[in-house]
Amino acid sequence: MKKIRKTFSPEFRLEAAQLVVDQGYTIRAGCDAMGVSKSTLENWVRQLRQERQGATPREVVPVI
Repeated sequence: MKKIRKTFSPEFRLEAAQLVVDQGYTIRAGCDAMGVSKSTLENWVRQLRQERQGATPREVVPVI
């Protein structure tokens, strides 16, 4: 059985991460509000914070 991954637009990811970073939501409250998993939102928040510190998306995403 093949697992289906949900995809989210960049705008949705940014909005979800901004709830935590800019509006003071907890990770859990942000997850509940946006309907995403805790680990997913944690990744988006980490990426937003790194980008705001000057890291480019290529630097943020590890090459495996």
